[in-house]
Order: sequence, then C-alpha cells, then structure tokens
Amino acid sequence: MAEEVALDLEELRHIQSIAKRPRILNLISSEISNLEKVPSTPALNYVTLGSFSWSNTDKVKIYIFLEGVDREKMETEIKPTSIDIKLHDVQGKNYRCAIPKLHKQIVPEKCKVLVKPTRVVITLIKASKENWLDLHFKEDKLKPNLDKEKDPMAGIMDLMKNMYNEGDEEMKRTIAKAWTDARSGKTADPLRGFN
Repeated sequence: MAEEVALDLEELRHIQSIAKRPRILNLISSEISNLEKVPSTPALNYVTLGSFSWSNTDKVKIYIFLEGVDREKMETEIKPTSIDIKLHDVQGKNYRCAIPKLHKQIVPEKCKVLVKPTRVVITLIKASKENWLDLHFKEDKLKPNLDKEKDPMAGIMDLMKNMYNEGDEEMKRTIAKAWTDARSGKTADPLRGFN
C-alpha cells in the first residue's frame, strides 16, 4: 500500500506542475495533502493472549507460554494500575497481553519482564502486601452501600438487584417469584404473631 501511495503522490505532483487553472491546482494540492497524511506503516493486528497462568506471593508473576519471543521485538507499558505487553513477530504473529485495570496497584519501576526460550515471565511488585484474588480489578457488587443518609431498605434492594443481574436463570426465576409473591400478598407475614 505504501508503494501505491508513493506512486500516486509522484503522479499528482507531476500533474500539479503542468496544471494552470487555480481550481484544479487547489484540488490537486488538497489531494496531495491528504495522501501525505496516510500512515506509511499499516496498523498492526494482535492476537490477544487470554490464556496464561499467574502466581500470587509477595509479588505477582504472570507466565505467558510462547516460544520464539525476541526481547528486542517486545513493547512493555507498565503503569501503577495496568500493564500492556506487546510481542511482535513471534512465529509470524503479533501477540498482546493487556490488563487495563489490575486488582491492586503495583510499583512499575520495580517490575521486570524476563524472556526465556519457552515463556515470558512478568514480575509485578505489589504496592501493598495484600493478597490478590484476581489479576483484574472487580468491583464488589455484593457489598451493600452503607450510606447513613439513604433508606436502609435501599441497600437491600441494591443487593437484590445485583444478585438478579449477576445471577443465572434459576436465580432470576427465584428472585422474580419471591418478589411477585410478596407484592401480591401470597406469602405469609413472618412477623404476624409478634405484635
């Protein structure tokens, strides 16, 4: 594609040199300008590395099992809450391992990436010594909101909504039935005899 763009530019410049009419010169100049903005290298396509293993001790290690990785053809971007590892031209393909929001913060300047013949080992140094349950950050949706100003029943309703939204079909049916029964008065009041 880059060769085609170069040939088009050459021809347009030749036409521009012989053109006389102002409108034609303006059109040709505009097209030359557009073609000069076309990137000469095509965008790289990446295969997402969704399968890897990891360990959690005082530091987190991510193991990517892939042969033929060249350290010189690797891009690493390690930030306090994310990592992005790009492996170029590994057996003719480009691979990427990206975690946009890590479970907890890390110390980027202390992290390391080690390339071995059959794998890549990424060592992440934790900012705090807490145990990681996962590599990815996950909001605790089941934790009720303890806002003092809010109605106490609202927290329970939020919890039920989250259970419904995150649950499987059986959970949804159970919650929907309980809700319908309670609204229609089909369930007995458990506090009836305690007045």
